[in-house]
Amino acid sequence: MSRPEGRIENENRQLYKKLARIAVPISIQGVVSATLNLIDNLMVGFLGEADLAAVGIASQIYFIHYLILYGFTSGTATFMAQFYGAKDYKNIRKVVGFSIVVAFCVAVVFFVSAFFFTDNILGIYSNDPRIIEMARPYVKIGTACFFFLAFSVPLEMAFKATQQTRVPLIVSTVVFSTNTCLNYIFIFGKFGAPAMGVAGAALATAIARFLEVLISLIFAHRKSNCFHGSYRDFFGWKKEMVLRIVKNSMPTTLNELLWSVGQSMYVAAFSRIGTTAYAAYQAAASINSIFSFAAFSVGDAALILVGEKLGEGEREQTYILGKKLLKIGTVLGILVGLLLVLAAKPLVGFFSLTALGKTYAFRILVIYGLCMGLNLYNGINITGTLRGGGDTRFAMMAECSCVWLVAVPLAFLASQVLHVPIFIAVLMIKSEEVVKCIILTKRFISKKWVNNVITGL
Repeated sequence: MSRPEGRIENENRQLYKKLARIAVPISIQGVVSATLNLIDNLMVGFLGEADLAAVGIASQIYFIHYLILYGFTSGTATFMAQFYGAKDYKNIRKVVGFSIVVAFCVAVVFFVSAFFFTDNILGIYSNDPRIIEMARPYVKIGTACFFFLAFSVPLEMAFKATQQTRVPLIVSTVVFSTNTCLNYIFIFGKFGAPAMGVAGAALATAIARFLEVLISLIFAHRKSNCFHGSYRDFFGWKKEMVLRIVKNSMPTTLNELLWSVGQSMYVAAFSRIGTTAYAAYQAAASINSIFSFAAFSVGDAALILVGEKLGEGEREQTYILGKKLLKIGTVLGILVGLLLVLAAKPLVGFFSLTALGKTYAFRILVIYGLCMGLNLYNGINITGTLRGGGDTRFAMMAECSCVWLVAVPLAFLASQVLHVPIFIAVLMIKSEEVVKCIILTKRFISKKWVNNVITGL
C-alpha cells in the first residue's frame, strides 16, 4: 500500500471515530426524545383520534417556536464551533450569552401571541370547533415552555458545538423520561392527580422543560466546562461580533421559521381532509421522527466538524471533509429508511386508530422510509456543510423556496382540489426534495460555502 493511500485510510478511520463520538450521543438523544414523544402521542391517542388531532394542531405554535430558536442557535453554532477550533473559549461564552438574550425576547413574543390569541392561532389549523375546544388548554398551559426553552435550547446547541454531545443526551434522557411519567399521571389521573386529558400532557411538558433548564445550568457551571466563568463573561459583546452573528443567524432563523410554518401548512391542509386522515398523519410523523432523528445526527455533527476545521484554517480539507460526510450520511439515510419501512406495520399497530387510519399511517411511513436517503443528503447540506461554512443565506433560499413554491401549493392542491387520500398527498409534497437536491449539489460543488466567519474577532 502506498503512503498516500495509507494516509487517506488513516484519515478516514480517524474521521469515523470522531464522527461516531460526536454523532452517536446526538443520535441517541434524538431517539430518546422522539421515542418518548411517540409515547406521549400513544397516551393521548388512547383517549381517541380527536384528542390526538387536538394535540397535533395545538403543538404547531410550539413547533414553530422551537425551530425559530433552533434556526438562530444553529447560526450561532457556526461561530461557537469555529471558536472552539481556535480554542477561543472567552468568545464562546459571549456567543452563548447573546443567544440566550435573543431567545428570551422571542419567548415574550410567542407567549403574548399564544396566551391572548389562542383561538385565532388554532383556527388556522382546524375548522372543527370540537378540536379547537380540546386544544385550547394545551396551548395556554404550555406557554411557560417558551421561557424555559430560551435557556435550554441555546445551551444545548452550545454543548453540541463544543463537542460535549453527551451532556444533551444525559439531560434529554432525564427530562423526557420525567415527562413521560408525568404524562401518565396527569393525562389519566393516577396517584391521586385529576384526570386532565390533553391539558395534562401540556402540564407534564412544562414541568419537564423547567427541569431541563436546571440540569443544563448545572452542567454549564462546572469548573471544567469551557462555559464556566462570571456572568459578566456572557455579556459585553463587541459590535462587530453582534453584527456578524446576526448576519449569519438571521438567514438560519428565517430558514427554520419559513420551513416550520411551511410544515404547519401541511397540517392546515391535511387536517381538512378529515380527522382520521390527519390522526394517521400525526401518528406516522411521530414514528418517523424516531428514525429521522437518529439519521439526522450526522447533520449536526457535520456542522460541528466543518466549523472546527474552518476554525483551524483548513479550507481545502473542509471541502474534502464535506464530501465524505455527505456520502456517509446518504448511505446511513438509505439504511435507516429501509429499517423504517420494515418496522412500519408493527409500530402503527400500537396506535388506537381505525383500520383505515392504520392503513393510511402505514403507507405514509413507507413513503417516508423510501425518501430518507434523499432527505438526509439535503439535510446534511443545509444544516451541516452550508451552515458550518457560514453559507446560511443560500441554504435558506434553497430550502424555503422549495417548501413554499413546490410543497405547500401541492399540499393544498392534493387536499382541497384533487381530494386524494392522505398518503398520496404526502407523496406529492415529497417531490420538493428532488428539486432541492439539484440546487444544493450545484452549490456544494462550487465551494462558495467554505467561509471562515471568525477572522478578525
